[in-house]
Amino acid sequence: MLKKVFVSPDPGRSRLRFAARAVLGIGLAVVVCGLAGTSLVGAIIGGLAALLALFTVTDATVRGQAVTTALLPVAGLPVLTAAAALHDLPVARDLTFLAVVGAGVYARRWGPRGHSLGVFAFMTFFIAQFLHATTDRLPEMFAAVLLSVATAATVRFGLWCYERRRPAPAVPAPPAGTGLARITTRQAVQATGGAGFALVVGQLVSGDRWYWAVGAAWWVFVNTTSRGETLVRGFRRVLGTVVGIGLGFLIAVPVAGAPVPTAVLAAACVFGIFYTAAVSYTWMMLCVTLLAELLYGLLGVLGPGLLALRIAETGVGALGAVLAVLFVLPVTTHAVTDVWIQRALRCVHACTAEAAARLAGTEGADPAPRVAELEQLLGRVRLSVAPLVHPLSPMPGRRRRARRVLDLLDDCAREIRGLVAVAADPEASHDARLAAACWRVEAAVEALTGGGAVPARAGGPRAAEPALAHLHDLEQALAELAAPLRTPSGSRPAGA
Repeated sequence: MLKKVFVSPDPGRSRLRFAARAVLGIGLAVVVCGLAGTSLVGAIIGGLAALLALFTVTDATVRGQAVTTALLPVAGLPVLTAAAALHDLPVARDLTFLAVVGAGVYARRWGPRGHSLGVFAFMTFFIAQFLHATTDRLPEMFAAVLLSVATAATVRFGLWCYERRRPAPAVPAPPAGTGLARITTRQAVQATGGAGFALVVGQLVSGDRWYWAVGAAWWVFVNTTSRGETLVRGFRRVLGTVVGIGLGFLIAVPVAGAPVPTAVLAAACVFGIFYTAAVSYTWMMLCVTLLAELLYGLLGVLGPGLLALRIAETGVGALGAVLAVLFVLPVTTHAVTDVWIQRALRCVHACTAEAAARLAGTEGADPAPRVAELEQLLGRVRLSVAPLVHPLSPMPGRRRRARRVLDLLDDCAREIRGLVAVAADPEASHDARLAAACWRVEAAVEALTGGGAVPARAGGPRAAEPALAHLHDLEQALAELAAPLRTPSGSRPAGA
């Protein structure tokens, strides 16, 4: 786990910049709230609003990110108002919370912006429970949210907008469908059911901290699609929380809310949340748990009993999510993995065609955007296959097959990158044999995605020309993919 975080590659130091900017933006937001005269509660909600503004907004373009950031208060402030108004009406409050859960997950059908607004709306309701918000505090809370989001936006789009110097990444659209066939719709129903279980059982465990269970159930569903992904995420959430609680006994409890050490440790936790999010959900949850403990220390309520309760409520929430994905409109790992693998293979073909066209001198042919899209799609494949390659997976045969598929897809991506690099060379020239090699790649992709027979790979020695050599190796990887992508009978794709 340590190696995954501290040895994982960080091209262009993206994760480092992401984390450092978050510390700067959230720190400035808290300072601005303090200068505006807000109380400790106002500073906390302001800091958390800035954290969400910097963490959840993931649109492909800087302009899209700015628009989504501006819309965050539009989604969050009405929810905050409802949470405060229903503070003393538990039944109405609980039903409204479940409605926010369902709507927040359903909003993912509109892509990254819908996802960001859904998360912000849910977390606004959650924070209102965390801070016991009432209507008399609304003006201060509104001011804190608006000031913090504006400060975070100033840092992100003004002081340190490193994304402007980079091409916009491709964002794969979620699998299509209508009605209950749409994955986001099924997940909205699942999340509402899991949150309902967590809410009821969480209140039996604690009448004051029940919302922890709902939060645990919600976050298990974030950035997951299939049953397997959700189960693995639930396990990692519990593991990160337990380790974070252990650190809390060693760090947060002795600090006991002392302002200066708490501020330094909170900044370190924020950095850890942002730096580890892309590579380890367990590490991220460890940092989130420790940050929550430090905030409770500031509020003067931190103690061993509270930490034990946190573990219990997290377990309840994870159990609710597990039951929901197993028994409420389940989305199988196979179905989701198969969709992403097929998209990746189609992108392999598109990259090959664009590279060949560029070598042939076709004006406007540019395979670079396709390569970026392929990297995004392979990231989704790895995420969906993660449950199958997990060390605790009870199916060793599928685990071996899944790893073989990932290795071969990585081979495909490597050869595509090499081919594109050759095509970008102004001295490279078109070879008549490229057309035949590209046709074989196209035929192999069509066979893999359509269930037909994969054409036999052309024999003979490996070509010396760089473009043909990459196509030759790509063709070989596609041919070898046929076996692990199908069941032993060869009747249908097996995803991984």
